[in-house]
Amino acid sequence: MPNPTNPTESGPRLTGLGRIIIILFIAACAAGAYQFLVRGRGGDPTPGTAPAGSPSSSAPTPVASGDRVSLGIAYGTEKQRWLEWAVREFASTPEGQRIQVDLIPYGSIEAAHAILDGDKRIAVWSPASTAYEDVFVQEWQTKFNTNPIVKKEALALTPMVFVMWEERYEAFVRKLQRVSFTTIAQALKEKGGWDAIAAKPEWGVFKFGHTNPNQSNSGLETLVLAAHQYHQKTRGLTMKDILDVDFQQWLEGMERGVTGMSNSTGNMMRDMVLKGPSSYDAVFVYESVAIDFLKNAEGRWGKIKIVYPEYNAWNESPYYILNAAWVGPAQRKAAEAFLDFLMSERIQKEALTHGFRPGDPKVPVKFANSPFVAYAPYGVQVDLQKVCEPPKADVVTNLLQSWQRMQTGR
Repeated sequence: MPNPTNPTESGPRLTGLGRIIIILFIAACAAGAYQFLVRGRGGDPTPGTAPAGSPSSSAPTPVASGDRVSLGIAYGTEKQRWLEWAVREFASTPEGQRIQVDLIPYGSIEAAHAILDGDKRIAVWSPASTAYEDVFVQEWQTKFNTNPIVKKEALALTPMVFVMWEERYEAFVRKLQRVSFTTIAQALKEKGGWDAIAAKPEWGVFKFGHTNPNQSNSGLETLVLAAHQYHQKTRGLTMKDILDVDFQQWLEGMERGVTGMSNSTGNMMRDMVLKGPSSYDAVFVYESVAIDFLKNAEGRWGKIKIVYPEYNAWNESPYYILNAAWVGPAQRKAAEAFLDFLMSERIQKEALTHGFRPGDPKVPVKFANSPFVAYAPYGVQVDLQKVCEPPKADVVTNLLQSWQRMQTGR
């Protein structure tokens, strides 16, 4: 019993076990408070990964089930009107409500360089054609030792065409008989310009445009098809063909007179329509772009004439789902869902109204209201003369390098 007369004695003392229980209780309370605060700020980081924004976080945070997936598509602007419409339509579907499609306009080759440099916005690359595919794959494999493409599909097809203002086309063929790279090169060398070609000094010099081959697929196709025409072959373009001295001199003579060098086929055609003959007398573009802008041109400056080169090529608008470190499973699944939508019959038929030949062979091209029937008086046609095979990567690379050297001497 405690002694009330002894001031040094107090109540019952805590045992060692009691002290341990109290310490453990306080520690549990502190841990619970920490978890509550962390969860209130957005939850725990995914186990085994660095928090978003930390120096070691090199890829986008994985998208959780039920969240909206962001899908970045780098695309050639020749498809701009069709793809923008398709994205709006896709957004109203159940799948589209879970997927945010972000269209990133790029020159086809410009986009390839961006992907190789690690542009993490891009999960899908849709250039105008497969012309640069071999070069892109080789450069990616050299850098990362993997195949960069998980899946590919041709969305829609379009060949190349010369586009001229009809009045100037008629004057051109009276003098030079036909429109080809050979006669375009002749016209560009005329020191008297349109005065020498058609006794029209008020039209100034002859102005021909194509896009920058280092940035845009249609610019690359210009060089490739010029080489095919020069050597009169539809396949098997070789290094010897590209390095031929006479060909190099001929190509350089033509390229010195080229106007503009836009990075985008769509932008170049838009400039021709907006500014009229003061900007270009002729351009080399995709058939689809010419058809898409045909009525706009007529309403501003008069009719245009579409002419198909003897040596031509199909531009397939491939849809490449990328095998890159920053493209996660959720984005790949979203990319496949949007691809399925683009290949559906209704969306493929809409591609036709923008001048494309649908990638789905079941969708017809020739029918009463088809642009390939309605615009036949402007020169639009279904059949091509000679279709060329894409050259190998080393041929493409050396052709671009030769062209680049020509530019340094301009």
